[in-house]
Amino acid sequence: MNRRRCAAAATSLVCALAVLASPDLLTQRAYAAPPPAPTGSASPVAPPPVELPPGMPVPSASGTKSLEDVRREIEDLYQKAASATDAYNLADELVKKQSAEVVDLAGELVTVQQRIDALKARAGAAARAQYRSAGLPPEARLMLAGDPQLFLDGMGRMKQGQKATSDLLLELTRQQEDLKTYAADSSTHWQQLKAARAKKEKAEKEIKKRISAAKKLEASLAEKDRARLARLDSAAARRAQTAWLDSGAVDLTASAGAVGQGASEQGRKAIEFATAQIGKPYVWGGAGPSSYDCSGLTSQAWLAAGRPIPRTSQEQWRLLPRVDIKNMRPGDLIIYHSDASHVGMYVGNGRIVHAPRPGRTVTFAGAGSMVILGVVRPDN
Repeated sequence: MNRRRCAAAATSLVCALAVLASPDLLTQRAYAAPPPAPTGSASPVAPPPVELPPGMPVPSASGTKSLEDVRREIEDLYQKAASATDAYNLADELVKKQSAEVVDLAGELVTVQQRIDALKARAGAAARAQYRSAGLPPEARLMLAGDPQLFLDGMGRMKQGQKATSDLLLELTRQQEDLKTYAADSSTHWQQLKAARAKKEKAEKEIKKRISAAKKLEASLAEKDRARLARLDSAAARRAQTAWLDSGAVDLTASAGAVGQGASEQGRKAIEFATAQIGKPYVWGGAGPSSYDCSGLTSQAWLAAGRPIPRTSQEQWRLLPRVDIKNMRPGDLIIYHSDASHVGMYVGNGRIVHAPRPGRTVTFAGAGSMVILGVVRPDN
């Protein structure tokens, strides 16, 4: 009997050890609710926090996924918000331009209408003068004058008057045609303005939607996981920067040393402006002086250097002269991502100054910490 009891106890011990060693159950225990507090006067003892590696699933509002998956999802949301920000900025520029054009055209319409009114008044005066002369044609009145010299003088004045009347009618016709053209242009620009406003509103909704989703996802994490998320983000940027530098894509010897070393005179001024904004918050649509988005920072920096450039990163990529990465110098702009939705200013020694994304501030970063599309040079 004693032997059977010992065997049963040994079997139970082995099963218990096997259950405790199961990785799946360990993971489940890490996320299981704590056991109910024991009855009585003793205080409940909280289980110690479990620190999970990045690949382990993390419970969040978006479901159970790894912290690295969450990081990539947040990064993707902010990148889509950046694309929408570029669309918003471009539409905003169009709205400003087309609003000014509509105002100018409205002014032209008023001016042309005033000219037409003045011409009509002159034509009316001529008609009234003819009425006062009993409606006789000028030729008949001259024939009745009976004075040859008066006749000749009158003929000269009559021809001048006829030419003036003809010119008056031609000018009236031209002004009326101008009025039609300006009215048509005004209508076209007004429709374009409405379309630009609609695009701007759509982009604004998209920005707010993406940023809200990113913030909600980040807020769904526990505080310790948010801290780990920040560390993962930094680690990913360091890995990308190291890989970029190791690839030999850029020669650091030409720009090693102080920030801006090797820049052109205008490039140095642009860098001085951009680095003076470090610490100011990122705000989409921001172009200073208290906040910036990525292209707001670069466009204002080069404006301060005396070189106006396009407002958006996509237009900067499309319109500015391009240079090879290996030939870039401080002051050049590095365009990021396949849709050219981000831009930073190269300051030398493998670094950029940029406005990263909502929730961050203007700062230095590794130039290779994001996917580079290409490089442009505003003062080329």
